[in-house]
Amino acid sequence: MGKGPRYKVPRRRRREGKTNYKKRYIMVMSRKIRFVVRTSLNHVWVQVIKAEPQGDITVAAAHSRELVKKYGWQGGTSNLPAAYLVGLLAGYRAIEKGVYDAILDIGFAAPKKGAKVFAALKGALDAGLRIPHDESILPSEDRIRGEHIASYAKMLSENNPEKYQRQFSRYLQRGFVPEDLPSHFEEVANKIRDDYKEVEVIAKAKREVMSA
Repeated sequence: MGKGPRYKVPRRRRREGKTNYKKRYIMVMSRKIRFVVRTSLNHVWVQVIKAEPQGDITVAAAHSRELVKKYGWQGGTSNLPAAYLVGLLAGYRAIEKGVYDAILDIGFAAPKKGAKVFAALKGALDAGLRIPHDESILPSEDRIRGEHIASYAKMLSENNPEKYQRQFSRYLQRGFVPEDLPSHFEEVANKIRDDYKEVEVIAKAKREVMSA
């Protein structure tokens, strides 16, 4: 609703909560490649984007659907472990395309310590991308592995079986026991690393050159 004669209607994507133009302007003017993390109730996706005069160019990308289709991921596709794995995958693909440095773009997501967007950031850092950040915002290793989800599932299975069945119905329908999530996470993470062994070597060599 208008607020007076000088009121200016925000751009459509700003009204829809999709683009913060002020932040975008600052990032684009920095001329740095953006590591863009977005989440929804069901998925996590990452794009490594380079701004050009003709528009944004996606250099590399990864989506949580790929974890299921390509790597046999049985866990949720929008939780912390999934966010980390998507970030890891996108990070490797960015390095494969010659991108070694980026800045984080979380859009309108709240920058809460340990949030999913920072789990994706941790995945990219472990892949070898260099992204400025504060270590304190990253989720702990046990949460990235899904230890908190497994512990909660175990507690429910012992104390409230009905709620356990409801809460983890999608896991159970797939024949997956949520208590096994940490070990399954390691299995999928290792599959991704195996696919990008050569990229890890390149990233390591690049880090050594830059630190010399």
